[in-house]
Amino acid sequence: MTSKPRRGLTEQAADAAIDTACRMLRLPTVRAQFPDLAEAAAREQMSYRGFLAELLMAECDDRARRRSERRIKAAGFPREKSLRAFDFTANPTVDPAVINTLATCDWVKKSLPLCLIGDSGTGKSHLLIALGTEAAMAGYRVRYTLATKLVNELVEAADDKQLTKTINRYGRVDLLCVDELGYMELDRRGAELLFQVLTEREEKASVAIASNESFSGWTKTFTDPRLCAAIVDRLTFGGNIVETGTDSYRLAQTRATQQA
Repeated sequence: MTSKPRRGLTEQAADAAIDTACRMLRLPTVRAQFPDLAEAAAREQMSYRGFLAELLMAECDDRARRRSERRIKAAGFPREKSLRAFDFTANPTVDPAVINTLATCDWVKKSLPLCLIGDSGTGKSHLLIALGTEAAMAGYRVRYTLATKLVNELVEAADDKQLTKTINRYGRVDLLCVDELGYMELDRRGAELLFQVLTEREEKASVAIASNESFSGWTKTFTDPRLCAAIVDRLTFGGNIVETGTDSYRLAQTRATQQA
């Protein structure tokens, strides 16, 4: 590349013009990386087209990263969890191939449900958050909530005559992650409101749940047998069921640490 300035601009004036233009056009990555990329382009005798492509791809990559970060933040995950950090050797019940297939998010694209069933400490919440994060990174709108928090929000919305608005808000996300379903008994009203949310999303958007109870034990949470059966049907029809087992690897890790 030639260092000859265009239109009589000095190098300093050209840099200032680029900085101003990047601010006006909202190209923060081009603005930040231009000096280093320009030097690299000069050293490698890169073509004008190649240099421009490098700049624009850097901006596109950084914008994609920032969008992913915003979607992950908007999901409201309580902590960071990744599939890379999940210890499949500590929990052989979970099939890595199944999880890797779920990580492609094809089930979210097809608006299918996902159920993660297992005892405490078996990694179901980890997988729920990690798969939700994968969906957010893939461009889907994701929302995480605890089952009891969701039901309480729905009850309050119903009392304030804001139920339709609240259900519609949850209906707009591509994937709703509901954690800790089955830890507490829900009264009939709360169960019916949760059923409304699930019905609104059926075959239109995905729901992923994590529960410490097998489906046969959901009558402890949903005391009305018919309503319980309807909710199980909504959460399993055409979807994926991953059982994380009964042996707590979290407890096993704690014991191993204490004995070390």
